[in-house]
Amino acid sequence: MPPSCCGCLSQYTHHHLVAFLLTFFSYVLLHASRKTFSNVKVSISAQWTPSVQNASAPAYSPGETWEDNHLFADEQQATLFLGALDSIFLFSYAVGLYLSGVIGDRVNLRYVLCIGLCGSAAVEFVFGTLTEWLHFYNVYLYCSLWVLNGLLQSAVWPCVVAVMGNWFGKAGRGFVFGLWSACASVGNILGAFLASSVLKYGYEYAFLVTSVVQFAGGVVVFFGLLTSPKEVGLSLESDTGLSPVETDTDSHRPLMSDEEDEVEVEVYGRPLHSVQQPDEPLAETPQAIGFCQAFCLPGVLPYSLAYACLKLVNYSFFFWLPYYLSNNYKWKEAEADRLSVWYDVGGIIGGTVQGLISDFMGKRAPVLAMSLLLAMGALVGYSHSPNDQVINAVLLATTGFFIGGPSNMISSAISADLGRQEALRGSQEALATVTGIVDGTGSIGAAAGQYLVSLLESKLGWMCVFYFFVVMTGGSILFITPLIVKEVRAMWRDRQALRRQL
Repeated sequence: MPPSCCGCLSQYTHHHLVAFLLTFFSYVLLHASRKTFSNVKVSISAQWTPSVQNASAPAYSPGETWEDNHLFADEQQATLFLGALDSIFLFSYAVGLYLSGVIGDRVNLRYVLCIGLCGSAAVEFVFGTLTEWLHFYNVYLYCSLWVLNGLLQSAVWPCVVAVMGNWFGKAGRGFVFGLWSACASVGNILGAFLASSVLKYGYEYAFLVTSVVQFAGGVVVFFGLLTSPKEVGLSLESDTGLSPVETDTDSHRPLMSDEEDEVEVEVYGRPLHSVQQPDEPLAETPQAIGFCQAFCLPGVLPYSLAYACLKLVNYSFFFWLPYYLSNNYKWKEAEADRLSVWYDVGGIIGGTVQGLISDFMGKRAPVLAMSLLLAMGALVGYSHSPNDQVINAVLLATTGFFIGGPSNMISSAISADLGRQEALRGSQEALATVTGIVDGTGSIGAAAGQYLVSLLESKLGWMCVFYFFVVMTGGSILFITPLIVKEVRAMWRDRQALRRQL
């Protein structure tokens, strides 16, 4: 029977709290700045397209004014380019995730995390603020900056998940990671409110505020984050959490066998206790797993493919929801930004509740499957939402609960489970690599989807987009069906064994 949450939480120290909060707010700030782009799409589109031909003022050379101050001839072209930028960002983000996961298992996580946060903040400042201040608009510059932004942002998620995996054991992981994975949704909410509060001064100030705050957060992380319990004299036990590091010679080698002892003595030709000193790198530094080995670990491929479908839907809401609300219901952009946060509120509650349920059940796939089945109905319901903000908010929160919840679970708790599974044993340095694979594959799906969303909307309308989301959600269930069957059978066997004992 899984341990209770209170029992799990009682083992944690203030070091856990600091690690939890610093990694949490690192990704909050990253997602707040990322959300800014989707929140100001209407303003950017208006800036990139001419609204008036100015034929009544020939003295101002309207032809030259037209050519100097617009990128596209109409709103439809601007919308397609915004969708292309989303896809460009996500493709580069996906490629970066595959690379940064491998790097994170080999380089100090704090350095990689700080470079990602501060570098991304600088790029977003140039993209949204500096170009507007200089009135310099160029398609190739925007594309290049967004490629670089995707690569830099990709360094953050594998690192924060790896740090959390270092600090928190498997017991209670569903609840802890479910609560922690709300960081993306909290960042979306923060980004929406920051953008809507300064949007009246110009979209460039929305980018300015979020990029400055994110850069400051990167500096705090660099000086304050402890990436592993070993840095404060604690060691992670596989299931129950943390215990103090002993000072005797055997305590530094809990995973080493007797045969390995003999090999070390023979190779180094000196007493065993001298090999086990803490400052010996071979005894303290685990072997990092290879990329192909990580991809072949049980469960990694099906969850990665399922996440590709699910992240496509989740990130379509992330990138397009404010634009959809403003464009479809004709609500003001600031109102649409504030209303869109209800999707994230649902995702926060969904990730926490479903993670807690999966802890008590001891299984994650059945919980995911039930939530995704209900998500398909929620998507159909939301697509028929009336022009009423209260009803829209309720339906939006419900949709976020059933889509954002599973998305948070796969990207955090399940990735941590996969990166700490029994098949690894000899290598504990696989968590960042596995997380990068799962999230990277998800980002490839999301990248392909963003341009499809803009294309479907422009050709067939929003209703077709929502049915596309339903199909993709069904695809997520299909990919994890073998895991669902396996876990349900295991639950059935456990119940039968318990009945025989009684």
